[in-house]
Amino acid sequence: MKPEEKLGDLLTSRNLTLAVAESCTGGLLGSTITDVPGSSAYFLGGIVAYSNTSKIEILGVPAQTIEKNGAVGERTAVCMAKGILNNFACDIGIGITGIAGPSGGSEQKPVGTVFIGVANEMDELVRQFNFTGTRQKIKEASVRAALELACEFLESEGE
Repeated sequence: MKPEEKLGDLLTSRNLTLAVAESCTGGLLGSTITDVPGSSAYFLGGIVAYSNTSKIEILGVPAQTIEKNGAVGERTAVCMAKGILNNFACDIGIGITGIAGPSGGSEQKPVGTVFIGVANEMDELVRQFNFTGTRQKIKEASVRAALELACEFLESEGE
């Protein structure tokens, strides 16, 4: 079973809704989720917040979080996930930010550095990934990781 199908099954069986806040994936996460027939039952929508301004003004990421940790960071991903919860009044939010390349990396955060956050009103899970390959491969790997992390988050609820 594909991760987007597994996520859909988990959300459906728990009667939960989902929305996504994407940066480096540029809408690919939302697109992948909606490849599953019937996804309209649980997927409310998404926002591609590519600029720092959109992360701050639309998703409510604190400007000081971006100033202190950068647009690509653990706290930014979590704030994006929590911000999308408020935007869509959904049960689960996913925030994804990273450097897809081929430029834009640094010694501290090389190309392929991606942070993914999953949150609900009570809890959050965030993880850093380091992918390699072309821009497209990094975006695809990021989407897969986000779907798998969301499944992990849902499966760990109530434990």
